[in-house]
Amino acid sequence: MFGAPSRYSAPGARYRDIEVAARVEGATPHGLILIMFDELLKGIDTLQVLETARETARRNATHARVISLLHGLETSLDYKRGGEIADNLGRIYREARRLLGPTPGMERRTALVQAREMLTTVSSAWEAIGSEVNANLT
Repeated sequence: MFGAPSRYSAPGARYRDIEVAARVEGATPHGLILIMFDELLKGIDTLQVLETARETARRNATHARVISLLHGLETSLDYKRGGEIADNLGRIYREARRLLGPTPGMERRTALVQAREMLTTVSSAWEAIGSEVNANLT
């Protein structure tokens, strides 16, 4: 997920990979999930731009990364302790993967927007939880 630098725009990708690695090193478990959401939403934004571009290799690599991040978020769920919330999050992540699957033409663009909206809502809630926890710690 945060491994080798991208082959697609070497200098920019290396800088971005270093920046993400630095954020990961100092992150709390809650912060790691936030990083995953940030990267996921950036990936969906990139997919939206690449829908009209002829950069198949870059689009495929970005799509694979987005799907990998969704799997990572889902596997991080603790279904025993999380109960209904974890079940609902799992359903959201699976629905986002479905929306990001093979969909033709204009439907694809609509699906990307829907997936991003769902995941933005979850990301915002996750960020708010962290802000509340941090406020209570100080």
